[in-house]
Amino acid sequence: MGLVTTPGQLARDLLDARRRTLDLVADLDDGQLLGPRLAIVNPLLWEIGHVAWFQEHWVLRHALGEAPLRADGDALWDSSAVAHDTRWDLPLPLRHETLRYMAEVRTRVLSRLGRPSLPAELAYFARYTTFHEDMHGEAFAYTRQTLGYRAPAFSDGPARAAKGEAGPLDGDAVVPGGELVLGAREDEPFVFDNEKWAHPVPVRPFAIARAPVTQSQLAAFVEDGGYRRRELWSEEGWRWREGARAEHPVYWRHARGGWERRDFDRWKLLEPHRPAIHVCWFEAEAYCAWARRRLPSEAEWEAAAASEPDAAGLSARKRPFPWGAERPTPERANLDGRALGCLDVAALPAGDSAFGCRQMIGNVWEWTATTFAPYPGFVPDAYRDYSQPWFGTHKVLRGGGWVTRSRLLRNTWRNFYPPDRRDVWAGFRTCAPG
Repeated sequence: MGLVTTPGQLARDLLDARRRTLDLVADLDDGQLLGPRLAIVNPLLWEIGHVAWFQEHWVLRHALGEAPLRADGDALWDSSAVAHDTRWDLPLPLRHETLRYMAEVRTRVLSRLGRPSLPAELAYFARYTTFHEDMHGEAFAYTRQTLGYRAPAFSDGPARAAKGEAGPLDGDAVVPGGELVLGAREDEPFVFDNEKWAHPVPVRPFAIARAPVTQSQLAAFVEDGGYRRRELWSEEGWRWREGARAEHPVYWRHARGGWERRDFDRWKLLEPHRPAIHVCWFEAEAYCAWARRRLPSEAEWEAAAASEPDAAGLSARKRPFPWGAERPTPERANLDGRALGCLDVAALPAGDSAFGCRQMIGNVWEWTATTFAPYPGFVPDAYRDYSQPWFGTHKVLRGGGWVTRSRLLRNTWRNFYPPDRRDVWAGFRTCAPG
């Protein structure tokens, strides 16, 4: 199941990531590329320059010791040094100049990957910066959603809105207790620092929903006064709800035909059996209180996704993906933006885990109850700001969403956002109490 790290594959992935970046902004005008000043998005003109700068910084300058391409590059695009709120005020290069810089970085990196022998450090940072661009691609997509831009069009294949009804998927999967080896093993070809390293944790027997919470289930919570019932919310959650003036999920409105949701720039009737999406952790927590359920811990989530049953409870063997060792395919997981949105929660039975949980990879990111924290012995990787600054303030999400790139994911992959973020492609599944 390992990622191929030959020069040819690294180059193909790099080109694919850059093509996706350009697709996600190609149809936007200059005003849209800058956009309004919001705390939850970046100006897209800044962000596309940043992904190229990041690649130049780590591949050409850090791994190979080359001189900067632009004297002002660090002052413009170093996210560790340039405060978010100032990014709209920077003397950013115009679109054509930014695209020229991006093309120059791409050309130089590809030429270095064409060397007769590929140094391990060069291969590592080529892979790392491609994955970094993949993650920003997901942010470009939710920025388009946040700002009400039209749905993106991708040049690398037919992407079209999902159609057809697969229906709901009710019931729980029962997962036995035992010892879970949480995290990534040292023989993995590539992992991020927050996945290091696998370590044993005890897991008590539990029951977890076979599918994420659906839009119709969340609508029932709304219609039962869930956003007005103080007893369902934690202290911090209620403060968020009052501050946000949230009365229902973001991008929802009540119309004559029932609840509608905004999908990029269009309103459509709520699809009852698709997973709830754009839900923050506080909303998920309140829904669980209403439903008399709870969020899974990330260890429980990983056990349900990666473990197999055996005579002792949980097998010592872990699957790289819920269905086994083979990398994701469209028959198993809704990824890569192919469907331009979520599928019904009963879709893709070929992707079930050993315990019968569906869509644990793809469709929608899933909040867990766990606060983002380092694993024992954590040491930051070269890019120190990837994980370390966010420990203790963010919540862990698992699984991946419909727009997440398939090459990025595995069962041990940890995403993380603050608990008030509901612009991202996040939903949740629940566990029985206990």
